[in-house]
Amino acid sequence: MDIFTIITILTVLSAAFAFINTKFLKLPFTIGLMIIAMCFTLAIIVLGYFHPFVLEEAKHLIESIDFKTVLLEVMLSFLLFAGALHTKLDQLAKHKAPILLFATLGVLISTFLIGGMFYYLALLVGHEIQFIYCLLFGALISPTDPIAVLGILKDAKAPKNLEIKIVGESLFNDGVGVVIFLVIFSIAQQGIGAVEAEEVGLLFFEEVFGGIALGFGLGWLGFQIMKTIDHYETEVMITLALVMGIYGIAHYLHFSGPLAVVVAGIFIGNKSPEIAWSKTTQNYVDKFWELIDVFLNAILFVLIGLELLVVTINGEYIMLGLIAVPMALLARYIALAGPIQIFKKKLDFIPKTNLIMTWGGIRGGISIALALSLQPEMERDLFLTVTYVIVVFSIIGQGLTIGPLVKNVLKGKESN
Repeated sequence: MDIFTIITILTVLSAAFAFINTKFLKLPFTIGLMIIAMCFTLAIIVLGYFHPFVLEEAKHLIESIDFKTVLLEVMLSFLLFAGALHTKLDQLAKHKAPILLFATLGVLISTFLIGGMFYYLALLVGHEIQFIYCLLFGALISPTDPIAVLGILKDAKAPKNLEIKIVGESLFNDGVGVVIFLVIFSIAQQGIGAVEAEEVGLLFFEEVFGGIALGFGLGWLGFQIMKTIDHYETEVMITLALVMGIYGIAHYLHFSGPLAVVVAGIFIGNKSPEIAWSKTTQNYVDKFWELIDVFLNAILFVLIGLELLVVTINGEYIMLGLIAVPMALLARYIALAGPIQIFKKKLDFIPKTNLIMTWGGIRGGISIALALSLQPEMERDLFLTVTYVIVVFSIIGQGLTIGPLVKNVLKGKESN
């Protein structure tokens, strides 16, 4: 199936599901699309029992889409830039210390906690598995997905000082989580004896700090270029070219593309409105990236729903996935506890910040994409199913209840 046909089918489905959600369900945009896509997929599976041709064609469509490549190398850069563009630097700077710890040490602690717990859980049910593969699972499921978080928090109407912590952490822990995953993936492939500590440290330093430096440098260059003109069509094109150029160069230099795009987006979004853009340009840039964000989010969450077609439906895998849901939440709660306790008084955290951040840490498409990148001998089918169960619960269960949770906490604060 050619690329244009695939894009056409996904766009038509996204538009149709968006209409159904807007007209009838009235759920938060991304959650509604994913629920409808999953129902649509289940209907295809049921229909496939009577007409196998329908199921085969649907599976062929999904299998012809390289979800990992589409998300991590195509969609992610645009979605991250769109989110970073509206992240206020002054608020981010105020909370930079806890956000840094959440996005680095928090992800690392969560990786080992989830990996260790899942290893013993698998042994308990008689499923022998190598510990290094469990760490891979811990690494891919620990980062919260900025794409899912940004959309859901808009509907939850969380307080700004809480939203900046969750969004800031999600924007940065994505890049850090991918780096940790790549390091563990390399160890799993080569064996722990073949990978030296210096090599691991160099890879981490190169990916993280190289990505940050690249994003800042090219973001500054784009800002300087836009400052010399006042032509909104050209400036919109410059922002688009900047995102694509940064991601391409980062991939070539083995830097973290997600981190580079986030840094560039924050720089452009905070500096340009004051100096480089006219009011007209800012309006067009904002509307352009809002449209990009909505369109790609729609495609992504429909794809997540349709991925159900390629997930292994296995009783043991589903059971492990359901047990892994509270494990992942517990690991996140523990990983966040240290930084929150350290900065609790200094930054005036609202009550139950840890609970809200744990529940608001939505897992999404990035975890599924990383699970799909595992090799078959790394228990790919098992971890893909478990990851899918956690992601579905996270987006639907946590996504639909984070708003009421925030409201209840705020009511409790006011009554006290």
